[in-house]
Amino acid sequence: MPITEARRKANEKYNAKAYDEIKVRVPKGRKAELQAYAEQRGESLNGFIGRAIEEQLTRDNEA
Repeated sequence: MPITEARRKANEKYNAKAYDEIKVRVPKGRKAELQAYAEQRGESLNGFIGRAIEEQLTRDNEA
């Protein structure tokens, strides 16, 4: 079922209020590799990247 224009706008409004965005650039082909890696572990690419950042911050703070 396609998303309505009203739902799209509501989603955009919520996302703008609730989240900051970070753009990550990777070499051509790497995105598909990262998506497959995340999917194999049952998570989204965004979830994988967020988890990787949190794990690195935790390791850095423990050192």
